[in-house]
Amino acid sequence: MVRKVHRLLRHRRLRRQEWWKPIRNSLLDRRLWHPCRDTVAGGISIGLFFAMMPMPFQTLAAAAIAARAKVNIPFTVAACFVSNPLTEPFVRITQHRFGCWLRSIGAPMPKLGVVEITFDEKLVQLDVAAFIIGFLVIGVLLALAAYPIVHLFSAILPNHLPIKKHKLRPTREEARRSSAN
Repeated sequence: MVRKVHRLLRHRRLRRQEWWKPIRNSLLDRRLWHPCRDTVAGGISIGLFFAMMPMPFQTLAAAAIAARAKVNIPFTVAACFVSNPLTEPFVRITQHRFGCWLRSIGAPMPKLGVVEITFDEKLVQLDVAAFIIGFLVIGVLLALAAYPIVHLFSAILPNHLPIKKHKLRPTREEARRSSAN
């Protein structure tokens, strides 16, 4: 599947587009597509952070940040799917409850108001400030938890997730530059 996506991004019609060249160069860096412990940990952490954000196109934003941060793009995109249509209601309810708990123990938050929603003839109140602090704090906590989990997995099963980055042969451009010097 990763190879298919990589081929799709290198399609000949896209190669001719001028606006696509800077994006292509950062997204198609082969080092960002081969898993190693550090790039996978960074990718999962970015993906989990963006999975907790209630925004459209969170996967695209996570992939762009992952390319900029030089971490593994496929693991970043896969981690974004923690919040899918089946888990979305549970994730959002948990974020709101966690934010309400933070507010009850005295976390400083501005008063943003309450949104009232009628659900099955019941009035449900959603504290906006608690929801915002809930998804931000849970996103940061999951991002921080990704590093020790990936490193522990790598220590237990070292053959499945190598520690060092793959040594790649130079691209055609790099070979031309080195032969010209």
